[in-house]
Amino acid sequence: MASPAKATNDRPALILQAFQLEYVTLVWMAIEAAVAIGFGIAAGSLTLTAFGIDSLIELISAAVLVWCLKVELQHGVSFGEQVEKAASRIGGALLFALAAYVVGSAGWKLWVQQSAEFSLPGLIVSVLAIPIMYLLSRRKLQVARALGSRALRTDAVESITCGWLALVVVIALVAQLLVEAWWVDAVGSLAIVWFVIREGREAWEGEECCADSSSS
Repeated sequence: MASPAKATNDRPALILQAFQLEYVTLVWMAIEAAVAIGFGIAAGSLTLTAFGIDSLIELISAAVLVWCLKVELQHGVSFGEQVEKAASRIGGALLFALAAYVVGSAGWKLWVQQSAEFSLPGLIVSVLAIPIMYLLSRRKLQVARALGSRALRTDAVESITCGWLALVVVIALVAQLLVEAWWVDAVGSLAIVWFVIREGREAWEGEECCADSSSS
C-alpha cells in the first residue's frame, strides 16, 4: 500500500489522468449522442433516441466532472466533494426524467402500434460504444479509487451502464432487422429503463457501487 506522502505526490498525476479520461469521454459522448439522437429521430426509433439522450446526460456529467476537478485543484478537496455531490444529484434527476420519458413513449408506441425503421449508423455507433465504454470505465474506476473521487466513481458507473445500454440497443436493432415486428422498438426501449433507473439511483444516492461493478 502506498504511503500517504506518496499518495499525495501522485495526486496531480492522477488528476491529470482523470482529465484525460473525461476529455476522451466528452468527445465520444458528443459523437454517440449526435448519431443516436439524430438517426433515432429519423428512424422513429425510441430505443436509439433514448440511448442518445442517455449519452447526452453522460456528456453533461463529464463536463461537470471536469469542472469539479478544476474546483478541487483551486479550492481544495472538501469544497470539491460538495460540488461533486450536487453534480451527482443533478445527474440522477436527469436520468429519472429520462426513464419516465421512455416509459411514457413506449406505452404510447405500444398503444398505437407504431413501428420504427432500422438504422445502420445507429447500430454501428452502438457496437463501437461497447468496447469503448468498457475500457473507459475500467480506467476511471482505478483512478477514482486512487483519488477517492465520488464524481469520478459515479461517472465510471455511468460508463459501465452506457456499455450495457449499447448492448441492449444492438440486440434491439438486430432483432428489428431480422423480425421486422412493429413492437420490437417499444419493447427494446423498455429494456433500457432498468439500466437508466439503476444508473440514476446510484448517482442520486452516491452509492459505493463501483467496487462491486469492477469485480463483476
